[in-house]
Amino acid sequence: MVGLGSAYAIETEKADGRFHEVESGRRRWEKEMEPYGAAAAPPLLFGGFSFDPHRPGADIWRGFPAGKLVAPAALLAVRNGRTTLTVTVPTDKRGRDWERVGRLLERMDECAAVPARLPRLVSDKEEEKERWLAAVREAIASIRAGALDKVVLARARRLTFARTVDAAAVLMRLREQQPFAYLFAFEQDGRCFIGASPEQLVQKEGETCRSVCLAGSVRRGAAMEEDERLGAWLQADRKNGEEHEFVVQMIGRLFSSVCETVEMPPAPQLLKLPHIQHLCTPVVGRGCRERSVLRLVEMMHPTPALGGTPRDRALEVIRSLEPLDRGWYAAPIGWVDSEGDGEWAVAIRSALLAGNEAVLFAGCGIVADSDPNSEYEETNVKMAPMLSALGVMNDG
Repeated sequence: MVGLGSAYAIETEKADGRFHEVESGRRRWEKEMEPYGAAAAPPLLFGGFSFDPHRPGADIWRGFPAGKLVAPAALLAVRNGRTTLTVTVPTDKRGRDWERVGRLLERMDECAAVPARLPRLVSDKEEEKERWLAAVREAIASIRAGALDKVVLARARRLTFARTVDAAAVLMRLREQQPFAYLFAFEQDGRCFIGASPEQLVQKEGETCRSVCLAGSVRRGAAMEEDERLGAWLQADRKNGEEHEFVVQMIGRLFSSVCETVEMPPAPQLLKLPHIQHLCTPVVGRGCRERSVLRLVEMMHPTPALGGTPRDRALEVIRSLEPLDRGWYAAPIGWVDSEGDGEWAVAIRSALLAGNEAVLFAGCGIVADSDPNSEYEETNVKMAPMLSALGVMNDG
């Protein structure tokens, strides 16, 4: 799905009650819509939320509030082999509606132009490596002392290029290199938050909801034998298994509280992506009693895969130790329709593009058995998809 422009926007900077405020706005939008034509595709709202609205926002995230949903002026969607174009325009001046439609179609034609080539990298700056390693050591000490069970710490890497980075070119490379990921690109105030996430937070379709528990990871092997050995190690490793189980237990409990039945396999599977492989457990809930997917998003964010456990204590540790503002990184991003159904991913494997700069983000789960240097290398592996999409490293 690709959206262009904004016909209707819901935005909040509230730290508390942001999901409720956005859901209230969605219900108002639902009542105000006037579908034209019996075959019209269901209208959607795209958007996202910040990871932690209680943390002061950094300037690089200007335009990305605590929560925002947008009804695109033009929405091109491909579903089940069917392509639809939905145009949304204000109806206060009905005589000019079709003029607006014509201008939107012209803009879409302009957007179909071939993306610019990626520029040359001129600077690659690590964001305070030693400080991050010290934060990991402090987190491990807190976990071993019993203050919490797990915390996810993230870091950033800032790239500077010879000229402006074309988001369309990056998105095209992500589509080619990460064909099974959730691709996203959200533009605000001259900045574009872009990525290819492997992790579904939640999907709701009628009374069925789905999620994917994704925690525990290792790099891909250079050859098949090495790759299989690394995958077998991941499935047997106690530290990664513990990380994964925290997520499975949390999502399983949550689905059990809102669904009549919950289904999940007895053991995690391996999800193999181009640069990394993960422990993966899909979860399906049937007979869901929540009307809107946004309510499920509120209940689930952040999962132990992105924040830690216990949740409140992990967030306190992140605010204390993490030397960056995550903004929309590691937070929910997705869509919701007029029925309250929708699909949301976790905005990882991502970067914020601003002019000739790209800020990449990656994090890893810290538990009692973690090794700081190994965790640092894991963040490098997780940055590889965006580095490759930016033309900074080879696909291999």
